[in-house]
Amino acid sequence: MENVTNTSIVLTKPFSLGNGNESDSEVYSAPNILQRILSLLRNVRPGSDLTRFQLPPQFNFPKSQLQCYGESIYSKTSDLLSRCNTGQNPLERLIFVVAWSISTTRPAIFGVAPYNPTLGETHHVSKGNLNVLLEQVSHHPPVSALHATDEKENIEIIWCQYPVPKFNGTSVEAQVHGKRQLKLINHGETYEMNSPHLLIKILPVPGIDWVGNVNIKCIETGLVAELCYIGQSFFGFGGSRRLIKGKIIDSSSLKILHEVNGHWDSTVTLKETNSGEVRAIYDAKEVIYGLQAPTVKDAESVWPTESALIWSELSQAILSKNWEKAREAKKAVEERQRELLRERESKGETWVPKHFILSQSKEGVWDCSPIQKWVPASPIVTL
Repeated sequence: MENVTNTSIVLTKPFSLGNGNESDSEVYSAPNILQRILSLLRNVRPGSDLTRFQLPPQFNFPKSQLQCYGESIYSKTSDLLSRCNTGQNPLERLIFVVAWSISTTRPAIFGVAPYNPTLGETHHVSKGNLNVLLEQVSHHPPVSALHATDEKENIEIIWCQYPVPKFNGTSVEAQVHGKRQLKLINHGETYEMNSPHLLIKILPVPGIDWVGNVNIKCIETGLVAELCYIGQSFFGFGGSRRLIKGKIIDSSSLKILHEVNGHWDSTVTLKETNSGEVRAIYDAKEVIYGLQAPTVKDAESVWPTESALIWSELSQAILSKNWEKAREAKKAVEERQRELLRERESKGETWVPKHFILSQSKEGVWDCSPIQKWVPASPIVTL
């Protein structure tokens, strides 16, 4: 994964197919990663919440979690988002939304994780007419908000997500809580969906996979897609990895209209229940293959809260495997956050997000509403 730098802004290639990602853990992490992980978790009790767990830089790859969320929206070699608008009827549009939702699932690397975003950190990138903005709206718990808009296509995306990683003795499961919305404004349709969970197996066979149920529902039409991401068995057997199965249902009649089958890192097909006709709806090689890093078009216009700027020294140190410098750089970012917290407390100030309104229900569910109707263009762009 090559890096692009511009006045201390560090941007790296997104995780994708064909970037050699299966070996990238060797590029970014220290040797003997499994032994190091076992040592790191030695005193952690099963069932523990790892949200506040601090990772040494050897366990980080040079990206913030905000960048990972953002890449799943703007880093694609095929425009599945605009295609959602082209469906001739509600069912066709839901099928296109299902394909787009699958495209947001990206390969992960065993043994390394992104940086925990700092409070108020942002990531802002443009791809053509699509402008994507993320902000870390809470630090504890770590809540990330995303707003993406395409004025030409009249499409809006709003995400509010917060991962809760738990140690289970032989594995770590990061449950991604929160809601994702995709609005096709021209059709008056809002699609609500959730995220699969990330399962990191430590023993007996190390590995990492996306697992769990994802439901995609159009609020206005009542059409629903129920997807299940299936990982390998405990011992690493039990069929192929990265499996996805599901069905598309008309919730008013509970009739199954289509069956979904495939692998999210290769092809996914749709089988019509009545006719038995099978067609491909997603090909990962056409969408997430060989993705390139964003580039800086205007360095002076990049916000000081930008992820690629805040973490630039740490990212450079990781890329050069200078672990002493990496420790110092990470410590400097964390100390700066503590200093800002002390300043706010001394003044009796409460931090509020700049780009979103953050709320929490009685049940403890977080929600984020963007303040602006349209996301402005960014000085960081991607093809």
